[in-house]
Amino acid sequence: MDLGSGNCWSTPKDSWKTTLLLAYQSLGVVYGDLSISPLYVYKSTFAEDIHHSESNEEIFGVLSFVFWTLTLVPLFKYVFVVLRADDNGEGGTFALYSLICRHAKVSLLPNRQVADEAVSTYKLEHPPEVKNNSKVKLLLEKHKALHTALLILVLLGTCMVIGDGLLTPAISVFSAVSGLELSMSKEHHQYAMVPITCFILVCLFALQHYGTHRVGFFFAPVVLTWLLCISALGLYNIFHWNPHVYQALSPYYMYRFLRKTRKSGWMSLGGILLCITGSEAMFADLGHFTYAAIQIAFTFLVYPALILAYMGQAAYLSKHHNSTHQIGFYVSVPGSIFGGAESVRWPVLVIAILASVVGSQAIISGTFSIINQSQSLSCFPRVKVVHTSDKIHGQIYIPEINWILMVLCIAVTIGFRDIKHMGNASGLAVMTVMLVTTCLTSLVIILCWHKPPLVALSFLLFFGSIELLYFSASLIKFLEGAWLPILLALILMTIMFVWHYATIKKYEFDLHNKVSLEWLLALGPSLGIARVPGIGIVFTDLTFGIPANFSRFVTNLPAFHRVLVFVCVKSVPVPYVPPAERYLMGRVGPAAHRSYRCIVRYGYRDVHQDVDSFESELVDRLSDFIRYNWHRMEGTNSWTEDDGSQSGDSSGDCRLAVIGTVGVPAMAFEIDESVHPESVSIGFPTVESVTDVIEMEPVERRVRFAINEERSDLNGRLREELEELWAAQQAGTAFILGHSHVKAKQGSSLPKRLAINYGYSFLRRNCRGPDVVLKVPPVSLLEVGMVYVV
Repeated sequence: MDLGSGNCWSTPKDSWKTTLLLAYQSLGVVYGDLSISPLYVYKSTFAEDIHHSESNEEIFGVLSFVFWTLTLVPLFKYVFVVLRADDNGEGGTFALYSLICRHAKVSLLPNRQVADEAVSTYKLEHPPEVKNNSKVKLLLEKHKALHTALLILVLLGTCMVIGDGLLTPAISVFSAVSGLELSMSKEHHQYAMVPITCFILVCLFALQHYGTHRVGFFFAPVVLTWLLCISALGLYNIFHWNPHVYQALSPYYMYRFLRKTRKSGWMSLGGILLCITGSEAMFADLGHFTYAAIQIAFTFLVYPALILAYMGQAAYLSKHHNSTHQIGFYVSVPGSIFGGAESVRWPVLVIAILASVVGSQAIISGTFSIINQSQSLSCFPRVKVVHTSDKIHGQIYIPEINWILMVLCIAVTIGFRDIKHMGNASGLAVMTVMLVTTCLTSLVIILCWHKPPLVALSFLLFFGSIELLYFSASLIKFLEGAWLPILLALILMTIMFVWHYATIKKYEFDLHNKVSLEWLLALGPSLGIARVPGIGIVFTDLTFGIPANFSRFVTNLPAFHRVLVFVCVKSVPVPYVPPAERYLMGRVGPAAHRSYRCIVRYGYRDVHQDVDSFESELVDRLSDFIRYNWHRMEGTNSWTEDDGSQSGDSSGDCRLAVIGTVGVPAMAFEIDESVHPESVSIGFPTVESVTDVIEMEPVERRVRFAINEERSDLNGRLREELEELWAAQQAGTAFILGHSHVKAKQGSSLPKRLAINYGYSFLRRNCRGPDVVLKVPPVSLLEVGMVYVV
């Protein structure tokens, strides 16, 4: 697979064979978590709040709730609505946020450029016939506080996904292992379950660094076997114990259930909602498959199998009211309590444990993915991201997060020790994520699909009311386990918001303290400044201007490299930036100065390059840009090499061209940003005074030119510049990074001082440095100390 591409299965019309194959493969990746919910739903529901009685009103009412919840939320909401709100084939919380940011100016990302809108994956999928000026859009764009509120909502959903990544492995494996209680005495079972669960969890997390692709080939067969197994068990129990159990699917049984149980029935909804855990994975993992594949797999296999499993358990329990064992999945397995069919129970137990591991693996991989997306959008401290597969896009491993999750997962298992508390915690996390998705999808319906606000309001009220009902039932159990995801969310949201806030303040500081182009051009032998052989790559967050860390570098060490490249590695609110559109190149000053600007654009799901490949590709792109620039000058004679110095910073540093990686003939896409500003707009509320960050209508030119590799055909100045670039590459490359220390300025409020002086400083000291994230070799690194007073 092309690491830079988006959805590798995005052919216009997939054949049925390909679609069915993808539907089969999606079982192991998407439906592992959802398919194992029958292990613990009934057990969690009947844990304390309600009891199974002779009238069967409780068990039939629970079955009715499970059926309609599975029908309305995963089937109607996700399969038929939410899955259509994809971002270039990608799904998840950040995909929805990315869509909203592209259709309305609500992004809080720094260093945005109008040139980003020219990226092919940025294109609006549903452009309106006329300019969309809905009241909702105008309201969102007008109030900066709503931008921050939207980001907080996205971060809340992200934190709960991470919390689910901690809780799902614990409850899944613990539930699967609980089947041993039927073969052991109660005393032995109490002491065996927790150690066995912890051992499986340790093995699961210890194998993460090998990557999913090494064991992923058996994920789909395991989940398929499990689904067929619970379907067969369900059919057996239905026909053997109560063929009329289908009558309980009527909504009338929900009414009877609530009428009899009242408050305790409402509280038991916290266990019933566990039947839809994993539904969000259908949307989050959309990028690995197609909409049709996920739809077919759920509608024709997963959904019927789950319904049969729950009906089968209800049919069995409707005839067994005085069982010596607690209500659970394994008591309904034939032979479990009769001692005559041990050969049935043990295979089911093994398959259940394998299915729980697969489901846990899927949510752990999803946690790695969403943390990587948060990091790319400057919403999470820097962590080391290891790509475990060169062929399969998006399979990553984050060592620090993996071991933290393992420790917390084991702590939850040892601390709670029962399905009830784990279920309460997991249920709250799941419903919070679903509520966030419902709110964001409502905005997508208005802003991106351009539907009337009444349609979005109907969607929000219908599904939001269902989810709020379950959310309230989970929240009421705060002291019985639901406190855990709330605590985790508070800690994670504090970390993410402090990091994002400090990153924005640092960018503001850089913006205010950038150096003019005239200062750079004035540096020379007359001031005692020497140019040394080699290439100097200066990393900065600025997309224009000379960064303050470079001026500090020259002040302390009066020399810089013969070829100077200001590199900005930035994120664009799209999932992928095609490799041919990744590099935005331009000159800084006249050609004789040998200074360039390179803006490297990545999407939130892109794979960042290693430094070796980046360095060589950067030189190749510079060579292409130099050829293009000289050919353009020869063809038009409209721009001489002195134009940059004559017009100063405004034109010498604003003419940028996208230099593609598609070979010869090369494609350059020229963006002239030296036009008059249309409006002043910045994505964060604290820089209204920064007037030199503007959004402009781009002037675009597409230029196609053929590159002749024979140097003799090029003019002398082109040949000279290329030879200097290649000589500088042979001399070596130095990477110049700012080593920042951030502190709040005097007079700042107490929360700001706490966030900057203590919170951000602690995070910066204990997370990976920018050189590790950018994969800069230590031998080539030059760090410049900078104090940011924000």
